[in-house]
Amino acid sequence: MTNSREEQVRNVTNKIWAMANELRGNMDASEYRNYILGFMFYRYLSEHQEKYISDQELLDIEDGESINDAYLNVPEDEIKDYIEDISSTLGYAIAPEDTWATITKKVAESTIIPSDFQNMFDHFNENAKLNPNSERDFRGIFDDVNLGNSRLGNDTTSRAKSLTKIVELVDHFTYEDEDGHDILGDVYEYLIAQFAGNSGKKAGEFYTPHQVSKVLAKLVTLDMNDDSDFSVYDPAMGSGSLLLTVDGEVAKKCDKTVHFFGQELNTTTYNLARMNLMMHDVEYQNMTLKNADSLELDWPDGPDSQGIDHPRMFDAVVENPPYSAHWDNNENKLKDPRFKPYGALAPKTKADYSFLLHGLYHLKSDGTMAIILPHGVLFRGAKEGKIRQALIEKNQLDAVIGMPANLFYNTSIPTVILILKKQRERKDILFIDASKNFEKGKNQNTLRDEDIDKIIETYKERKDIDKFSHVADLDEIKENDFNLNIPRYVDTFEEEPPVDIKKVSQELQDINKKIKETESEFLSMVDELQVTDESKDIIEAIKEAFK
Repeated sequence: MTNSREEQVRNVTNKIWAMANELRGNMDASEYRNYILGFMFYRYLSEHQEKYISDQELLDIEDGESINDAYLNVPEDEIKDYIEDISSTLGYAIAPEDTWATITKKVAESTIIPSDFQNMFDHFNENAKLNPNSERDFRGIFDDVNLGNSRLGNDTTSRAKSLTKIVELVDHFTYEDEDGHDILGDVYEYLIAQFAGNSGKKAGEFYTPHQVSKVLAKLVTLDMNDDSDFSVYDPAMGSGSLLLTVDGEVAKKCDKTVHFFGQELNTTTYNLARMNLMMHDVEYQNMTLKNADSLELDWPDGPDSQGIDHPRMFDAVVENPPYSAHWDNNENKLKDPRFKPYGALAPKTKADYSFLLHGLYHLKSDGTMAIILPHGVLFRGAKEGKIRQALIEKNQLDAVIGMPANLFYNTSIPTVILILKKQRERKDILFIDASKNFEKGKNQNTLRDEDIDKIIETYKERKDIDKFSHVADLDEIKENDFNLNIPRYVDTFEEEPPVDIKKVSQELQDINKKIKETESEFLSMVDELQVTDESKDIIEAIKEAFK
């Protein structure tokens, strides 16, 4: 994104954010998010459909007639054919009476009624059934836009007025840059970040800060092969921002088609991810997203001729899972092919290694995986120690990168990025301590471009840098009992400068001399004061204090 485009995106986002804060009243930011982003997505889909109708010349448009007016004038007995045609290509279809242009016209003319809002979403869901190949991607996507929420108003009419104001807000802006390029997807992403920054710990459920995402995305795309397409999987995808950042890195290097795969347990966040990807022009055919628990419901590719399920494998796996989450570590899971080769299950109260092993299981033999986890995975013992040792002995751990504290919305703790590969020729592990390379912020620290570049260049060069990186062979790892705590490998100790005793002694003598001179001057001034009965005692007390 160019600076001017980024500046324009920020400008539009800040204006929307300011207006949204005025409208939401006492509604929590994370709750109001669903309305703003939901209506923005609806506008996007409607205008995307309008462009399709125009490009395909589906309608005969008379002079001075808009595309939407022509769509509204389609005879009732023909409209079904139009909707089916649109759905077969776009994967969804919006009826003429429910288009964004129709809704905004009613709002402008004050003819909108409460049922119009309910109808537009109900009809959208019904039309999503028309294309069985895309129903999974579109049906229920607006379910979190709660039209009956009492915080919008105490009755149907007042809630409709609140929704009308949201429509006016979303419609207020033209989402194009100075060159006429669409910036709606970028504005959408910035808004998600804004909502994350105002949602406290809930933010960690749906957003990974963009600068952190860039580190992971650059790492997993360094060794892309020459295949015609590229697949990326995020088992805890949140709002999909990490997947999109990988897409951006792929686009910088080549013209590959990226196929997106992701799972998300939280239904609201899953809906947000679907919207976010499509708002960035990801076609439904190129994304496979599921609302499920990755640790409980694995992702098979389907049975072969013998009825055996085979796992789907991906070129890249990226993860920012919930840290130290609880999970069901029933002993039966030791039979699960994701965990069985490592001889132990992650503790019930710390699912960190479960997410890691799940992602690694779905990585292609020549792929790269990057996962963000708390530092405890580097040194905790018991079952986690056993899993860690197995990973090292299988030569699947490629690098350990220590990150600065306070980078995330939901935790201030420092984190670590682990890079894993299934097939490695090298027999070592790279350690990078990037914990001191950041820009300090008032509420949250950020990575600068130079900080990111230093991490990536060090990873590529794979060499020792004083106070920053170290390449440890397996013997060194074994000597440390498979403990990967970064200070064991990267010495960041800074010695205190030597103290010049003679210089300090002379400085103390000079200070004492100065104090005595000042005292003498002060007492001389006291002696010159005019003594009265009232001040005599005070002056004597001052002289006594300086004896």
